[in-house]
Amino acid sequence: MEMGGKGANAMSIISKIYCSSSQVVLAVRRRPRVINGGGFVVTDCSQKVLFKVDGCGVLGTRGELMVRDGDGIALLLIRRKGGMVQALSFHRQWKGYSFDYEGLQKLVFSLKEPKSCLAKNNITIKTSSENNRGNKNWDFEINGYFPNRDCSIVDSKGYVVAQVGVKKEVDELMGSKDLYHVLVKPGIDQAFVIGVIAVLDYIYEESTSC
Repeated sequence: MEMGGKGANAMSIISKIYCSSSQVVLAVRRRPRVINGGGFVVTDCSQKVLFKVDGCGVLGTRGELMVRDGDGIALLLIRRKGGMVQALSFHRQWKGYSFDYEGLQKLVFSLKEPKSCLAKNNITIKTSSENNRGNKNWDFEINGYFPNRDCSIVDSKGYVVAQVGVKKEVDELMGSKDLYHVLVKPGIDQAFVIGVIAVLDYIYEESTSC
């Protein structure tokens, strides 16, 4: 597995305005459910709010997530769909929809839940673009274990396009996973990455679930 760079071509999934020519580090802070209904806020290194994520504590609907920009404008609606039986296993899928200038929804990605919330792999993502998929039937997969804040999004060629982690000093100071960072490689759609993290947060029953 290799880190982004040459392998990670510019890829706009939600919008090209969320693709940076340089590596970006985003800070994610979970909101308390009892005060703000849960979800989380994403800022850059200067503490500017870039994204806000609302879960069912705010939206009032289980299995539904909303990614907004820093001004509160809806960018991505994500819904959990019913399961499909494959062999003897049961999979749930999440589908992410962006909005065009008329407010119409467009399917931009789907994510397959693991068979168990204890699974550390087996989470794959398909996007609306299949240009670089090769012989895989998915575009991205999750490596690592999100609840430990130690996981990455890897493309079908094995390049890491985004990585979730906790800075050592923050971990020692807070002793919790309420604040963590996401390193996004050049050319990767940050809104898409945050959408994927929102789904992982819900799957593992964290701030967006209820």
